[in-house]
Amino acid sequence: MPNVKLFFNHKLTGADFRSCRAWFEAKDTAATPNGRPGEIEIGFDLMIGADGAHSAVRYHLMKFSRMDYQQEYIDTLWCEFHLGPRHTGPKDGPWAKFQISPNHLHIWPGKDFMFIAIPSEDGAFTCTLFLPSKQFGELEGNPSSLPAFFDRHFPGVTDLIPSESLISSFQENPHLPLISLKCRPYHHGSSGVIIGDAAHAMVPFYGQGMNAGMEDVRILFSILDKHAEVYGNDPDEEPATRATSMSALQRSLALAEYSTVRAPDAHAINSLALQNYVEMRSSVLSKRYRLRKFFEECLSVYFPDFGWQTKYARVSFSNEGYAAIVQQSEHQGQILMEGFLALLASPVVIISAYYLHKYRRFIFSAAINSCTWH
Repeated sequence: MPNVKLFFNHKLTGADFRSCRAWFEAKDTAATPNGRPGEIEIGFDLMIGADGAHSAVRYHLMKFSRMDYQQEYIDTLWCEFHLGPRHTGPKDGPWAKFQISPNHLHIWPGKDFMFIAIPSEDGAFTCTLFLPSKQFGELEGNPSSLPAFFDRHFPGVTDLIPSESLISSFQENPHLPLISLKCRPYHHGSSGVIIGDAAHAMVPFYGQGMNAGMEDVRILFSILDKHAEVYGNDPDEEPATRATSMSALQRSLALAEYSTVRAPDAHAINSLALQNYVEMRSSVLSKRYRLRKFFEECLSVYFPDFGWQTKYARVSFSNEGYAAIVQQSEHQGQILMEGFLALLASPVVIISAYYLHKYRRFIFSAAINSCTWH
């Protein structure tokens, strides 16, 4: 990319989104008398912050934009474990290297916690323990109790991962928190906008963090392109050229539209990710939940012309907006509930109709007599 320059080891320390000036600590410059790296000042037309949940761009943007901001650490920590591949010979098939099925996400639910295993191409599985912080603290105080904890709550795991490996992974790998944040708007004027985790960091339980960030880029630049074309920039130019040649007014209108369009979907997937954690660790233990999932899968597979799809399929394998998916899922849930209630009520209706027909003369006579008596 000849028109792109990459600068490493630069830390954003300040930004003025009115004068479009920013300051960076550059680690490869001579140190100042106080021992800190030298600082450089730059000018910019548009700063796009894609710098993660603890975004410096967002921090400075909030000084200029009236941004609503909500941050939550859920009471769960996570730690990573490794399930190694099976040793195979030259005559074994390609699937022999996997100790368990590579075609599934494996979940050991525990109501308030869970253990999951995700396959890798080399035959190994990346495993993660999600556990409330209090129980993490108890296990940290007595790591030798970890295998017994797994045997009690996640049966079969110690047959796949040796106890020594469980304990060493637990002691060596970090125990990290999970953050969920929402904010809006995502921009200030024509000079700054945030995308990805900087705008909507979410818990990982829908696997949509990276996807949502990439979708941010697609939507942002489609809106920039639209405003560039509407306001007369040459449509034959490359999109990046059109974006940089936009006037400040054009760009401010585009960024405002981006905030308006994107925030509802970003908030929706943020909430969906939190809900899916409850489903994965707890709801899957409910017979009613599994029955609903069974009906939804059957309708999706055998009656595709009805337009029925599971929420997971819509989120993971379509370009539908997340907010629209939530509405559609709630609508489908209402239809299922009404259908189930109708199914339960149908025997009562049939039996009532039968007895009404059988004893219609008696009922009619009783009604006439009642009216006559009055």
